[in-house]
Amino acid sequence: MSLCITKRKDGRFMGRFAVGRSADGKASYQYVYGKTYDEALKKVQIGQEVESRYLSNNNISVSQAYQEWLSAIGNRVKESTCANYRTKFEKHILPEFGETLCCDLTAGKINTFINKKLADGLSAGYVRDIFTVLRSMLRYAQEEYGFHISLRNVALPKIVKRKAEKISGGEQKKLTAYLKDNMDHTAIGILLSLYMGLRIGELCGLRWADIDLENKVIYVRRTIQRISVCGEKRKTKVIISSPKSDSSFRAIAVPDFIMPYLEDMRSGAECYLLSGSENCVEPRAFQYRYKKILAKCRVKDHNFHQLRHTFATNCMQQGFDAKTLSIILGHKNVNITLNRYIHPDRVHERRLMNSISALF
Repeated sequence: MSLCITKRKDGRFMGRFAVGRSADGKASYQYVYGKTYDEALKKVQIGQEVESRYLSNNNISVSQAYQEWLSAIGNRVKESTCANYRTKFEKHILPEFGETLCCDLTAGKINTFINKKLADGLSAGYVRDIFTVLRSMLRYAQEEYGFHISLRNVALPKIVKRKAEKISGGEQKKLTAYLKDNMDHTAIGILLSLYMGLRIGELCGLRWADIDLENKVIYVRRTIQRISVCGEKRKTKVIISSPKSDSSFRAIAVPDFIMPYLEDMRSGAECYLLSGSENCVEPRAFQYRYKKILAKCRVKDHNFHQLRHTFATNCMQQGFDAKTLSIILGHKNVNITLNRYIHPDRVHERRLMNSISALF
């Protein structure tokens, strides 16, 4: 709502605030007066609250607004994104604010909610994500119902960025040696992540039709993931969808040393690489297989995604330029590659520092 306070010739302050629109679309205003600026401002704020809450018939609850918003964005976002929004709302936001009127939400109430979630053990990053989804819904509600709330004083927790460690050189060698000696559909998938940087969902979605053996290129065209089922607690389903973003659609050159393994396993165009059949392997099952292999070759336990981190770091240490690596990884911009995935180790740093000795 627009707000304007001016000083009149008689010394009083006049405040003005919008109270809706006339039939022809022009804004209508209410005027209040005060002996001081602060008095006029307070009257404007009270008037806005009264107009928003009672006169405009905008008493929509967070739960009602959420349902409308989710329906409105359903055709604009991926099914997995929609499932992510539902989880955050139904698990965190609605239990706290479901029956609260949207226009009654304040920065103070939201700050209390944020502190509670942090105390419950949620990470700062996840709590910020919850707030981002809530804010998106509130923007929709404000545009639809004409009320106004300020979120400027919401204090979001600071994220302490922890860069995932790359797999050590020695453990990379142990893992690679085991994979070469026990080559199968699972082993080739792990190699593709360690030496080509594919995400686990992209690997699971890889069909032989996506692998051009003649030109030594792999095309990333889909991803597989498990998402929550709407309206059913603790129930999930596996979906096959387009990659994470437009930049995730990409063609990656296959290293020559991987080609013989791919050629030996070649199968029908519609068969999935990780299964050798037309039935896909879902990420959770593949992650489980990977953990078993780590135990067998006595490599320190870690998340599958650490293979991607390791690939990116190895590439930079081998002299890849950031732009090319960003394209290979399917990132939207180079900054994501530099800030999230590049982890220089002490040996590489020492080698670079010693390279300036020629100038001494």
